[in-house]
Amino acid sequence: MRASDIIVKKRERGVLSREEIAFIVRGYVDGSIPEYQVSALLMAIFFQGMTPEETGFLTREMIDSGETMDLSTVPGPFVDKHSTGGVGDKVSLILAPIAAACGVRVPMMSGRSLGHTGGTLDKLESIPGFRTDLTPTRFAEIIGSCGFAMTGQSREVVPADRQLYALRDVTGTVESVPLITSSILSKKFAEGADALVFDVKTGPGAFMKSRDDARELAQSLVDTGAGLGKKIVAVLTRMEVPLGAKVGNFLEVEESLALLRAPAALDRVPVDERSDDLLEVTLRLTAWMLVAAGAARSVEDGLERCRGVLDSGDALSRWEENTRLQGGDVEETYRRLGTWRAPETTEITAVRDGVLTGLDAFAVGMGSVYLGVGRSKATDDVLPDVGFEVLRKPGSMVRRGEPILRAWGHSESALARAVDRVQEGITIEDRSPGDDRGMILEEITAL
Repeated sequence: MRASDIIVKKRERGVLSREEIAFIVRGYVDGSIPEYQVSALLMAIFFQGMTPEETGFLTREMIDSGETMDLSTVPGPFVDKHSTGGVGDKVSLILAPIAAACGVRVPMMSGRSLGHTGGTLDKLESIPGFRTDLTPTRFAEIIGSCGFAMTGQSREVVPADRQLYALRDVTGTVESVPLITSSILSKKFAEGADALVFDVKTGPGAFMKSRDDARELAQSLVDTGAGLGKKIVAVLTRMEVPLGAKVGNFLEVEESLALLRAPAALDRVPVDERSDDLLEVTLRLTAWMLVAAGAARSVEDGLERCRGVLDSGDALSRWEENTRLQGGDVEETYRRLGTWRAPETTEITAVRDGVLTGLDAFAVGMGSVYLGVGRSKATDDVLPDVGFEVLRKPGSMVRRGEPILRAWGHSESALARAVDRVQEGITIEDRSPGDDRGMILEEITAL
């Protein structure tokens, strides 16, 4: 085989065989095929696409390019959840202990923030002492003990994905649906999951801005995963407004703990300040995990079980156990709640009376990057004690001068830049608030 022949075949809309895909992936990993030829093939795939069968071949070859997590010493079932990325998305921090308390094993390999979207690993590492660099053996041990573990991708797991993603990032081919599908699925199957639940976000704060694009990705994930013999659920959710009430690394840990510690207390919180949207998405995704694992008869049964372990405190106990097993200091974390903030603070206020009709998630996400919550490039450091608190959600009546968001940063210049960016995404109109819209848009399953 020659790489140039495979590039031309795909350029001319040909369907690649498993042998051809294997030749490219293995050659790129071992260095026998140069980067410029792989770049050309990525661009051909970007424009011509791949069939579900081709995507499955690519996913399998990427899995086989490195080590996989050995969970044979731990009884299953193993179910993981993956989000396509959003602003204020701290669902994994709440979902994993809930699912574990319901008897589902959750092997979770997470990523870091990049661009306007947050990263689970950065949020976890804002917990004092928390370690995410787990060896495969320790990863399995922690899952066996408390039901879930949270780690990052090592150099030995799916090296083909690490190399291909870096190349996609600099060749303008990140948004290709088959390439996204194979990247996500290869990492998730390498971690040992038997079933996967996907949170495919759509809206200004998501990578998939349109619902049609999000649906295309969701269907690709379901079809490819099912073709590889896995149980798959994809849930399309809104990402027009930041999810929940806080955006920031430790701020999102705080909000997660608030739901784990006292979910019933939400009823006593003003509607504008509640995390109802966060709770709705978290419980729905977790309920689907229970269904996929055979731990619930239906989504409704799963929702009831999830609420039960929240109300009983079992989910919080799982979080505390996991945090200690991964080196975190639970007591110090609790002491920092509500107090660990960057020294500079300001409020973003309403410029007129009316109805808050827009709070653009992308604008808030970019504003948070200016504060240090996220990264503009992979080598940037992130800060644990900066971010935003959302004080009013769209649909709220506001008066001129009333605070809509509160921000924390380490310099007045960073705050000013962040505030300017967020203000671009705030709209206030005269019309009355419309009906509240649910967060769940569609669900696609292969169980």
